[in-house]
Amino acid sequence: MKQKLNRRTNLPKRILRLPDLEHARTAVLNSLTSPESQRGYRHAIDEFVDWYCSEPRLAFNRIVVLRYRSHLESRKLAPGTINLRLGAVRRLAYEAADCGLLSSDLAAGIRRVKG
Repeated sequence: MKQKLNRRTNLPKRILRLPDLEHARTAVLNSLTSPESQRGYRHAIDEFVDWYCSEPRLAFNRIVVLRYRSHLESRKLAPGTINLRLGAVRRLAYEAADCGLLSSDLAAGIRRVKG
């Protein structure tokens, strides 16, 4: 399977900007049929995007998602809440990879982050 590549550098992106994240977010929400699932994922993704954009020049990879998990744990959230939020981030990575915004290797690394 051939990956879509960034036109300027011919390499998959490592840092996703706000428009890229918004595109992937919309793809995730459109793939969900339940309004309750959409609401929960919207909240989880928006919270991640706010955190991600507050940190300068972070690459969207496994290490960043591990840092986000640590951030969630430091807020003393319940394990189930952390799992839900990380599930939304994993899905965001898959959609970004499917849209050609992120390499499939990076998305696979993000998938391995446990809640």
